[in-house]
Amino acid sequence: MRNVFLESHNLKNLASGFGVFNYSLIKEFAKIPTEDLNLILNLKNFSDFKEEFGKSFQYHRYTFIQRQSWAGVFGKYDVWHCMNQNIKIEPISKPKKYILTVHDVNFAQELNSKKGIERTKRFQKKLNRADEITYISHFAKEQTHSFFEVPQIKETIIYNGNPITEILDISTFQPNVPLNKPYFYSIGDFLPKKNFESLIHMMQLIPDYNLIISGNNKKEYGEKIERLIKKLNLQNQVFLTGRVSEQGKQFYMQNCEAFLFPSIGEGFGLPPIEAMRFGKPVFLSNLASLPEVGGDVAFYWENFEPAYMRKILEENLNLFSRNSSEFQEKLKQRAAFFNWHDAAKHYLNVYRS
Repeated sequence: MRNVFLESHNLKNLASGFGVFNYSLIKEFAKIPTEDLNLILNLKNFSDFKEEFGKSFQYHRYTFIQRQSWAGVFGKYDVWHCMNQNIKIEPISKPKKYILTVHDVNFAQELNSKKGIERTKRFQKKLNRADEITYISHFAKEQTHSFFEVPQIKETIIYNGNPITEILDISTFQPNVPLNKPYFYSIGDFLPKKNFESLIHMMQLIPDYNLIISGNNKKEYGEKIERLIKKLNLQNQVFLTGRVSEQGKQFYMQNCEAFLFPSIGEGFGLPPIEAMRFGKPVFLSNLASLPEVGGDVAFYWENFEPAYMRKILEENLNLFSRNSSEFQEKLKQRAAFFNWHDAAKHYLNVYRS
């Protein structure tokens, strides 16, 4: 039996894409028979996960000291899976196979900061020690090759799945923002790459609709967005919910007029496929990985000039309304294309190979 160490210490942080990736993939692993593999999770507090997953995994206790460059994780492992490219935790003993999953390398564009330089150096070391690299999109692979020296090893594209695997009962959800108008919805971690400010400038031109944005806005970019809302006097039109539960997310997605996601730096982009699950029209930037995700069923902005964004939005909402049943069916089919069961089987085959 092969011992497979999954570096999963941020499993509980479902407000981030990395946390959603770890949790969704591991949840699917638990459903698939793996008698030939001993899967080991690295977690700080694993009582809740033991209750959820039981004996599907072994559990290794994560401590902060593992993140130090002079420390690491003891033990001999056949496979070590570094589940995202920014993880500092490394094995002390060389495993037989080191797998690196790359989500994006946006940090390589931040060489004017100490943090960006450190991440770039650390990532190149990870590339050099890897025996196989998996990418969550073709864009992530192309981006990595454009910034780094990638060794001549096996590289595989394994798309993420759709985090919405179950439609929840939303009848008891109480929104913390007004729903006095039809609204557009967006969700994501409050980072500059999400480009939420472009939506807020556009909303000045669309007074008959509201905009609701969910995510942890208690950080620098969130404060910037709040200042912009006040500056443009949009406090009664643009609303930030803060972090939202799974029930809340599904409520806002099911009831919105359209899902808007103008991000400029997504390695994959999970929220658009979640919105597609409900047959909602999806408007994306044409940058990074988003055209891979949206395919020919999404609508795209080629720039972020407010009048242009409004024009694309209004024209395509009218197009959608004229044949909504056909559009909704295509959107749901696109969402179903991305599923964690297929992704999990791909990763297990990588461990076995």
